[in-house]
Amino acid sequence: MTGQAGKIVTVFGGSGFLGRHVVRALANEGYRIRVAVRRPDLAGFLQPLGTVGQIMPIQANLRDPASVAHAIEGSDAVVNLVGILYETGKATFDGLHHLGAKVIAEETAKAGIDRMVQISAIGADINSPSAYASSKAKGEQAVLSALPDAIIVRPSLLFGPEDDFFNKFASMAKLSPFLPLVGGGDTQFQPAFVGDVAQVIALGVKGYLDAGATYELGGPEIKSFKQLLAMTLDEIHRKRLLLPLPFWMASTMGWFFEKLPMKPALTRDQVTLLKSDNVVSEQASLEHRTFEGIGITPLAIEAVIPSYLWSYRPGGQYEANRRA
Repeated sequence: MTGQAGKIVTVFGGSGFLGRHVVRALANEGYRIRVAVRRPDLAGFLQPLGTVGQIMPIQANLRDPASVAHAIEGSDAVVNLVGILYETGKATFDGLHHLGAKVIAEETAKAGIDRMVQISAIGADINSPSAYASSKAKGEQAVLSALPDAIIVRPSLLFGPEDDFFNKFASMAKLSPFLPLVGGGDTQFQPAFVGDVAQVIALGVKGYLDAGATYELGGPEIKSFKQLLAMTLDEIHRKRLLLPLPFWMASTMGWFFEKLPMKPALTRDQVTLLKSDNVVSEQASLEHRTFEGIGITPLAIEAVIPSYLWSYRPGGQYEANRRA
């Protein structure tokens, strides 16, 4: 524990993939944490990440400013991690990434709190043809309009236990004889370990990052979509055909998946995102608004994915013993 004991941080979206790592990082720093979510009863699993009473789930709905104000009241800092990868019902990109972020920032400003960290994404662009990317940019603008000193964090593709990339394609490889290379698989990514991103967010809460700055976080390696799928197959010891899929065909498949009453394997907006590379900009590197610029050596993909992708191997965790 550090000297942060007694200080309160409200974390919106703290029960998600990135959220649990952020909560752990803040707990390790000694903060008291309110995890603001729609269903506090489903966030109890976070409490063992801290000491007794240190982590408290609290109800908040971004469409209800009063509940957001209640969650923020008395806090020393606010973190907004709310985000979705596809739209369902009332959970839209604009509603959560833009308008939801706007409500959080405005209520934070009203409460007299000047420290806020907003999660965004590399590729956020107000003019992007992707609804995801444009809504992220609108969210950034709304937050900075209400709180000019807020810190924006833009990670590339996140990886780690329970991620939505390596796990998805490893699971697909267990059943399918091929994996799709959308657009030929040439899209470039700079995957960032979720724990490293959480560490940066904790530094922002502590006041160690530049106020009003936008940080772009990418791992030590730039890999193409094709290379990432090849790494996945190598790690799970499976041979599958990597099948090039033209963007138009992938978009048609996305339209079909969106009509199904389940989590879509692919959406049209995700296909649109794949038409642009997802790497740290040269400007961010020059201005030291990166992992390396703030003194963090990010973990490589190879150092982390073996710890959770073993479950997709034909023989599970014991396959190595059988091969010996």
